[in-house]
Amino acid sequence: MTATTIHRKWSKPPMIQSLRLRWFLGLGAAIYLALAFGTLEINWTRVIEGLPRAQAFMGAFFPPDFTSRWDAIADGIYESLWMTVTSTAVGILISIPVGLGAARNLAPRPVYLFCRSILAVSRSFQEVILAIFFVKLFGFGPFAGFVTLSVATVGFYGKLLAEDIEDMDIGQAEAVKATGASWFQWLNYSVQPQVMPRMIGLGLYRFDINFRESAVVGIVGGGGIGATLNTAFDRYEFDSAAAILLIIIGIVMFVEYTSGYVRKWVQ
Repeated sequence: MTATTIHRKWSKPPMIQSLRLRWFLGLGAAIYLALAFGTLEINWTRVIEGLPRAQAFMGAFFPPDFTSRWDAIADGIYESLWMTVTSTAVGILISIPVGLGAARNLAPRPVYLFCRSILAVSRSFQEVILAIFFVKLFGFGPFAGFVTLSVATVGFYGKLLAEDIEDMDIGQAEAVKATGASWFQWLNYSVQPQVMPRMIGLGLYRFDINFRESAVVGIVGGGGIGATLNTAFDRYEFDSAAAILLIIIGIVMFVEYTSGYVRKWVQ
């Protein structure tokens, strides 16, 4: 073996072979980024003049006031929690048959296309857009928020369930089918054990998302802690708003750690 052979080192070939084309694309991206920043039209004089007002605004949040509007805060949290629990449960219950139908390796093509279209529609809009629509449809209040979060859960959970089923180990499924099991037995003994641990984790993750989104949908009229937060801002009660934000952060952190522990325990 020669010295030249010893020092040879493999390097990954570039995605674009032409050096000139790589430089051209890089330069074009840099020019586009510079032009995009140029369209922002930032008035730095106004930014500097606004710094003292920003400091006063941020100072109004301290110290947080947990007591003056505690009854309204407690009602808002309670409303957000029941919206989160019910919308997560209903959304998951609806998304299970939709997700099964949207799995290419499980459902016939017409059912697959129908269920995929349901998932596509439910995932087409952000929660705040859905909330505006359902507030117009059902009026102000937590029911509009509940429907919004349920629809969003169907799009999220159903799509991930369908993809998980499509990625499952086909050998195990074929082995159960070879025993002469019925369709429901095959589903219960081959599909369900493979997707259940991940689906429990995703359900807890969606619960976490729904609680945070309940604050957003409340701002546009969907009830919950978001409505209480919006009222505090409208009344310039920034110290109460700070208390609400801290409570939301605390609950989200609690759910995050709890869901992480449960996911670890399940898997």
